[in-house]
Amino acid sequence: MNDDHLLDGHLLYVYAVTRPFAAALPAGTCGLDGAPPTLIEHEGLCAAVSPVPAADFDAAPLRAHLEDMDWLAATARTHQSVIAALAEVTCPVPLRLATVCRDEDGVRRLLDSGRARFEPTIERLDGRIEWGVKVYADAPERAEPAPEVKAATGRDYLRRRLGQRQSRDETWRKAGTLSRALHADLCERAEAGRLHQPQSARLSGASGENVLNAAYLVPRERSEEFVAAVRERNPHVDGVRVELTGPWAPYSFAGGPDDGADQEES
Repeated sequence: MNDDHLLDGHLLYVYAVTRPFAAALPAGTCGLDGAPPTLIEHEGLCAAVSPVPAADFDAAPLRAHLEDMDWLAATARTHQSVIAALAEVTCPVPLRLATVCRDEDGVRRLLDSGRARFEPTIERLDGRIEWGVKVYADAPERAEPAPEVKAATGRDYLRRRLGQRQSRDETWRKAGTLSRALHADLCERAEAGRLHQPQSARLSGASGENVLNAAYLVPRERSEEFVAAVRERNPHVDGVRVELTGPWAPYSFAGGPDDGADQEES
């Protein structure tokens, strides 16, 4: 990579850390600049990076962009696609979205400062993938009474609303019971499980209320068995559904929330 990227107003966006590897990334892998990511090797570790404009990723503009849901979603999709490509040929430790360094020396400092975490994490995650499991409760619609029903008594209206609420509560009860049993079962089948905060429908675009949002670390050779177990537990109950996502690079098991500085100032 050209050492003059600062002169042309660019920084280095870091997607993930791996061991050095010789295999080619899958065809069509593109980073945020529209080109394949560059690999920077340093003393047994390797960072996958792309040049990005400082006008978007320096501290002040980045803070503004992180409030822009469309920009954030597009950046996250590219970030995730690069890590998924890396996971096909090596064991990446994903870094937090928008981890940016000033230059190649900054990337090397990031590798050095995180070495005590990166090396054992790569060792622990090698040969493993992440599966996501979500349970949703689809509550009945709170439809307004039809025009011809609006003349009904207040008692009829309250009875109708109470029925809707009871139906919603029953759906939530079933979803909660299923979620607890499913999570306990899948934790037995996986090397590790992690519960995440339920996702907002506004962000995910999924219908219904997210009751369970969990991730599981599974050895590659046991993935087929794990997937079959999830599908067998699909309840086929009105108002409750189970969704399986993956396989992913093991984002949820790569470490704590501080995956490296968001903004490398050196």
